[in-house]
This record gives sequence, structure tokens and C-alpha cells, in this order.
Amino acid sequence: MRITLRAPRRLAAALVAAGLAACGTAAPDTSAPAAVPGRTVDAATAGSIAGTIRFEGAPPPREPIRMGSDPACAEQAGPSPQSDAVLVSADGGLQNVFVYIKDGLDPGYRFETPATPVVLDQQGCRYRPRVLGIRVHQPLELANGDLTFHNVHALPKTNAEFNHGLNTRGDRMTHTFDAPEVMVRFKCDVHGWMAAYMGVMAHPFFAVTGADGSFSLQGVPPGTYTVEAWHERFGTRTATVTVAERQAQTIALAFAAR
Repeated sequence: MRITLRAPRRLAAALVAAGLAACGTAAPDTSAPAAVPGRTVDAATAGSIAGTIRFEGAPPPREPIRMGSDPACAEQAGPSPQSDAVLVSADGGLQNVFVYIKDGLDPGYRFETPATPVVLDQQGCRYRPRVLGIRVHQPLELANGDLTFHNVHALPKTNAEFNHGLNTRGDRMTHTFDAPEVMVRFKCDVHGWMAAYMGVMAHPFFAVTGADGSFSLQGVPPGTYTVEAWHERFGTRTATVTVAERQAQTIALAFAAR
């Protein structure tokens, strides 16, 4: 009579795992991933920070752009194209200022990463938009909306540099950033006038000022914060603001010509 000894399934699995470990090969981990530590913002107590960024004095004249090196660009731009680096409204509102909470946010908060891509397009041989923000690990979709060759050359200091060509209209690619950084500069090596700037953030409390210089940060938890405003030509300005429960705070910052 032959007797076959069978260990219970759990014991057998444990013996296999131990044998693999002894041989230097780890058994596959089939357990559920650990939850991301942290807590979420209580929407019932959250407030907001809003305001307007202004330019004091006479704004500098917009610089002309010479696009004659690429007939496709010159045709789309029309006569006398001008730089969009400095855009000031009639009442002094400064456009394309990146505004964000720089300090004061409790590191214990956890924020879900958006799955929806942020799009940086190239239209009329310019980056559109010129200034934008994105979350760490959020998809960045780079697109070519022109009938000419562009390359997207990112020049970060904290994240990895990259340079990708987009041959013609409709070409796209996706990239993600691994670490917060304010700001990442983009250029096109083919068309030297093209520029864009991106703030890469670990949290959602950032905005870019509109044509009237206004911005709004919503869902801010109660606390005291340093808010920074960044402009590619004029540098940075900061303000300290305390947000109480369900409070709508406002701040005003101003830039001037250097």
C-alpha cells in the first residue's frame, strides 16, 4: 500500500514561498496594495483664496516676432505678430501669472492625481497656453496643431529633461513629471520665439491669471499660507494669508517693470 501525505493548501503555499526565498527568488505578492497615507480636505470647512494680479506703471511694449524662417508659421501668424510674454489689460490686470500655495499646507493631506490629461498644444507656431499648471504624475499631452515640424524641448531643473519631435498636425505624445517644480520651461529648437512655462504641483491649489489678472484657488483647508505669484519676466511676489473655516479670502499683488 502506498501512502501519499498531502499538506493543507495554506501550508503547502507557505512551504513553496519559503523554498523560493531560500533560493533567492521572492514569491509574487498577491496582496492588495497599501492605501495611500494621509487625509482628505473636509469640504464642509474648506475656504478659498482669490484675487487679482496687477501691473503697476506703463507696461513694456510688446516685442515683434520674426517668423520668416518658416513660411508655414508666417502664413498663420499674419502681419506683424507680437510676443505674448507680457499681456496687460486696460485696467492693469496681468495675464499668465502662475499663482499657487507655496508654504503652509499640512503635509498630511492626500490629493488624488487627476487622470484627465493637461494639453500643451502648438498652434500658429506658438505654445498654447503659454503658462499652465499640472499635478505630479498627471498625464501631459503634447500636441502639434500646425502643418510644420515642431519639437517640444522641456528644460526642468528637478525633473528629467526631454526633447521630442512632433512632425506635423495631429501628432501627439504623453509625458508625466515625477516631482514638484516651479517652473519648467519649454522651447522649440526649430522656432526660437516659442516658449511655455509649466508649474508641476503636488497639490491642486494653483491657478493661472486670466486676461483681467484674476485667479481663484478653491477648496483650501483652514490654515495660514504663503501664496506666491510667478511671472516669466517680472519674477515673484508673495503674500501671507490665513483662511478660516468656510472663509473666502482675497489678496492683491502687483508687479512692476524691472
